[in-house]
Amino acid sequence: MGVIEQTNRVGDPQSQGRAKVAVGTYDFAVDGGAVGALTLRGDTIPAGAVITDSLIVVQTKVESGGEATVLLSAEAEGDLQASKKVSEAPWSTATPKRGAVTATGTPVATTAARGIVAKVGTAALTKGKFKVLVTYMEVA
Repeated sequence: MGVIEQTNRVGDPQSQGRAKVAVGTYDFAVDGGAVGALTLRGDTIPAGAVITDSLIVVQTKVESGGEATVLLSAEAEGDLQASKKVSEAPWSTATPKRGAVTATGTPVATTAARGIVAKVGTAALTKGKFKVLVTYMEVA
């Protein structure tokens, strides 16, 4: 079941301040690995949402024939994960990791409905599968 916009909003008496999670999915076998920006398959983060946490769950480590880089964005380029080589964390091992937005870091506010975007740089990807989980709250 996807995210239902306009439900559980902060300030709405029925929401009780509950957080929501948007999930974006990348799979080389489905999405390819070309250099450029790719909106991940999955949920959209609504306008006016405040992103409070981000997790990257690497299921198959990301690889490239060159020195490819990958970054993750919602509102601004690299706000969920700064550009890193695929030989570096978070892409180099098949484990969950924290993204750039964490519960103790600076939250990100969306100005429009946004998909989760992965941007591949320098060289194309040849392998990889990951999910990005973005925790956010809508403000009433």
